Amino acid sequence: MGQGWSTPADEGFGRGTQQRCAAVAVSSPEQDVPVHMLADCKLNTDHAGVLLVERRGSYPLIDLQILKSNVQQGEVASGTRRKVKRQLSFQRYCHASRLLRGLVPRTPVSLHLLDDGYLGQAAHMLSKVATWNFDIFLFDRLTNGNSLVTLMCHLFNVYGLIHHFQLDMVKLHRFLGMVQEDYHSQNPYHNAVHAADVTQAMYCYLKEPKLAEQLSPLDVFLGLMAAAAHDVDHPGVNQPFLIKTRHHLASLYQNTSVLESHHWRSTVGMLRESGLLSHLPADMSQDIEQQLGSLILATDISRQNEFLLTFREHLDHRDLDLELPSHRHFILQIALKCADVCNPCRVWELSRQWSERVCEEFYRQGDLERKFDLEISPLCNQQADSVPAIQTGFISYIVEPLFEEWHRFTEPSLLSRTMMGQLHQNKARWSRLRYARTPSATQMDPQVEEPEPAGSSGEEDGGDIP
Repeated sequence: MGQGWSTPADEGFGRGTQQRCAAVAVSSPEQDVPVHMLADCKLNTDHAGVLLVERRGSYPLIDLQILKSNVQQGEVASGTRRKVKRQLSFQRYCHASRLLRGLVPRTPVSLHLLDDGYLGQAAHMLSKVATWNFDIFLFDRLTNGNSLVTLMCHLFNVYGLIHHFQLDMVKLHRFLGMVQEDYHSQNPYHNAVHAADVTQAMYCYLKEPKLAEQLSPLDVFLGLMAAAAHDVDHPGVNQPFLIKTRHHLASLYQNTSVLESHHWRSTVGMLRESGLLSHLPADMSQDIEQQLGSLILATDISRQNEFLLTFREHLDHRDLDLELPSHRHFILQIALKCADVCNPCRVWELSRQWSERVCEEFYRQGDLERKFDLEISPLCNQQADSVPAIQTGFISYIVEPLFEEWHRFTEPSLLSRTMMGQLHQNKARWSRLRYARTPSATQMDPQVEEPEPAGSSGEEDGGDIP
């Protein structure tokens, strides 16, 4: 991974186990707040000179100004500090709780997967959920925006996790509804569809022959839960942005894995609020919370080399013993990291959509930084950083090294060969587009065709590969 490579792709926003943090209220003495940074928010201009942002869901309102003219000096009014402390109190959290306010998450009406609400095309797609080129965009449309809840319920049924852990279906739907709702739908990339896509990829990896027979029900439960919640409440900006604007979450997590820590703490808060694990012994539920944290924190892109080096050493020494819980947990971390960045390994049409979405999110951050006279972050300058250039670098420095080791680990499997074939195709295609004279005119050119990757079969470049 080259120095300076920075991406929001694996970062999120921070909420502790005893609070549900609010969104940031952004203000400037001379400028308005860009609409795209106020995903799922309402603006209240009752206070002169201050825009109050009201986040959907259970978040209490926080009057916090992060982009004042003196932001680079980090000056925040003492009165604002007092307000933040008061708003983040446990009492305020309880007052804002969905449950105490009697609100019901926007989840599918039925508690059962295969009743009238799930028949037809969506149910047909679920029968092929183990295929690599599963179209999550189509599935999200067919489920009316409930792809994450629907997919998770299906996979929990497939693995018998509901019966094994004696889960209450009402609590399960409540929890999954909270998770899905707390993804920001207006983020081009870090939204609930991305979470569903990562979950589907994780399911494919859990079914790898090298791994599947060694996994316990708890391993599967943790893998699916971490995939579904790994980016919950992502604000659409990266960690450096939160640090340089002195956001309260950066202080809360001491500028270290700020977003991933928030995703984890958010998940723990929702687990406790929903009561999903309340019937389990306290030590078991606490262990689940800690292991979920370990998995979610592994998605921090700044720790990429750390995990990659450890993975290589295990493979070189051939000392991975999947009968050991600690080794299985490590492989779950690697699998989640792979699932999180697997878009370049998908068939071109799906991969291209994800690439354009993540770059659009980068550009939105760059536009915000430009508007408030902040240094524009790497990859976020639309005038200098093209989609093909960003994707070529991302594949070369992040994706390829990781999947080459995963390829070794699977020895390699049919799925792994398919992914590597499509990864190399997509990298070559982005490289051609990068150096084309008019990339904007050729980027969407449907006439460019690629050979099928080695080892693929079925429809659409391996559509039926398990």
